[in-house]
Amino acid sequence: MNRRFGHWPDPAQTYRPRPGIYAIIDAGDGLLASFQDAPTPELQLPGGGIDPGEQPLAALHREVMEETGYRIHSPRRLGMFHRYTFMPDYDRYAHKQCHIYVAQLGRRWSAPTEPHHTAVFLPWDVALEKLAVSGDRYFLSQYLAGA
Repeated sequence: MNRRFGHWPDPAQTYRPRPGIYAIIDAGDGLLASFQDAPTPELQLPGGGIDPGEQPLAALHREVMEETGYRIHSPRRLGMFHRYTFMPDYDRYAHKQCHIYVAQLGRRWSAPTEPHHTAVFLPWDVALEKLAVSGDRYFLSQYLAGA
């Protein structure tokens, strides 16, 4: 089943495909999230775009490291959703294909290297309420329900 979250696409806009990969990082009593303070302050699942020619799991490990400074292990795919959005960092509209994984928290390797990102640990109930992307909240609820 193809799930779509967020705004309906504007038929007057051209949306470029942007495959991405994100992780629910299980830290035991909650999850590791990324707080992005610009351009819009929000809590996110760590992850991001899969670069051309890059393997998806390599992209996941890279993005988590850049946004949180942590390693992850044992990634397992949960599903995928579509999201149509404007990406101010790239000044373009994107059709994001968001692949969601669950992974276990590894050790901290460094501070985040991605500008405007901070690693944040959230209790499960707070994450369900505060993650900015509705598709992320949906997959988190499915994970917590044991789906």
